[in-house]
Amino acid sequence: MDYYDDTKKRQRPGPRPRPRPPYYNNNEPGYPQMPPFFSPPQVPGRPPYTQAPSSSSGPPSNPPPAFLPQQSPSLYMIDPGAIRPCTFQFVYLWLEDGRSFWAWLTFVGRRSVAGWRWFGNRWIYFGTDIDNISSFVCY
Repeated sequence: MDYYDDTKKRQRPGPRPRPRPPYYNNNEPGYPQMPPFFSPPQVPGRPPYTQAPSSSSGPPSNPPPAFLPQQSPSLYMIDPGAIRPCTFQFVYLWLEDGRSFWAWLTFVGRRSVAGWRWFGNRWIYFGTDIDNISSFVCY
C-alpha cells in the first residue's frame, strides 16, 4: 500500500471495511443457520421451567423463644458481615427508634436486611435498613 502520493506527503489510509454480522436466513442454502435458543436442562418427571420450592425463604414453622434477651450496648454501627451469620436463625433486633422484636432473617445485603418478624402470634415479612438497627443478638 502506498502511503505517499506524487508530492511525497504522507496520506492517511482509507477506512477499513467493518465486519458485518451474519444474516440469518434459514430458507436459503449458504447462509448461517439461526443459533438455537438457550433452554435449561430437562429433569425427568418435572415439567419444564419450574423450580423446586425453596423452604429456606419462608418463615420458620415454630414461634421464637419465649424470653426477651437483654440488650448489650453497641458503640458501633452494625456491619453486614456481623449480622450475616444470623440468617436463618432466630435473632432479636433492637432498632434505633426504640422498637425491638424477634426476627428470622432471610436476606442480608450491603445496606439492608429482610426476613420474617414475629408480630403477636404470627410471622410477618419485613425489611429495614441496617442503619436502623442499634443492636442484635442471634440464637
